[in-house]
Amino acid sequence: MVKFRLGTITEEMYKANEVIASGKRINKPSDDPVGMIQSLQLKSELSSIEQFQRNITLGTSWLMSAESVLRQAQNLISDTKVLCIQMANSTTGAEERKAATQQVQNMREEIITLANTQITGRYLFAGSNSDAAPFDQDGVYQGDSNAFTIKIGKDSTLEIGSDGEDVFGDIFNTLQDLNDALDGNNVGVVQESITLLDNHFDDISVKISGAGSKMVRLETRNYIFEDSRLTDIERLSNIQDADIAEAIIDLESIGFTYQAALASSAEVMKLSLVDYLS
Repeated sequence: MVKFRLGTITEEMYKANEVIASGKRINKPSDDPVGMIQSLQLKSELSSIEQFQRNITLGTSWLMSAESVLRQAQNLISDTKVLCIQMANSTTGAEERKAATQQVQNMREEIITLANTQITGRYLFAGSNSDAAPFDQDGVYQGDSNAFTIKIGKDSTLEIGSDGEDVFGDIFNTLQDLNDALDGNNVGVVQESITLLDNHFDDISVKISGAGSKMVRLETRNYIFEDSRLTDIERLSNIQDADIAEAIIDLESIGFTYQAALASSAEVMKLSLVDYLS
């Protein structure tokens, strides 16, 4: 009985030391089977939430970059419109229009560069084929029509990438037609280009607005996830974290019990030895 008692107390001392060392009251399933299951479920939930939050961070950065690119493209479209108005003037000659083709070509190349913008190694306007540049140097689209998406919930996704052909394709066509018109001194097409450029400007404004709405949605979703994350962390702490002060008191109590058991064991051994010698 004494040996059994000492063995039990020794095991209790080991558990108490383990609690103090780890700061956790549950270190293996046998410590609290129900609590262990609950803590594993909460850890799984936290892992999912943190992944969704990483996706949201990526999505926000992606949309901010896209918005910046679109605004820069708008500025170039505005500059091209100003040039068109100048070139459509009756006082402008054929040679001046021909010379302006280089400006239009430069603007077209700048927009192609913008359309090939990357973030974290992925192309913003390549559709789901985000590993390769969407446009070649001639403005020919190489991507696909499927939007790049991220997962922002168990059953929820959000499109953050774009089909570059849908965003820039018509713009490149307009600029190429404008370039040809200037080279050929076709004032009528130059004048038509002004209206087309206005339309492109407005289309991009709609896309910028869409990106802004998605960023608001991501921000709202992140607030919800952060609230859930903090709640789960608190619940997990309540389940598995130990009260260290209480654990130290328990260890000291077990230590006193252990010393008493040792003393009792020594007395029993003395009595047994006397009986043997008698």
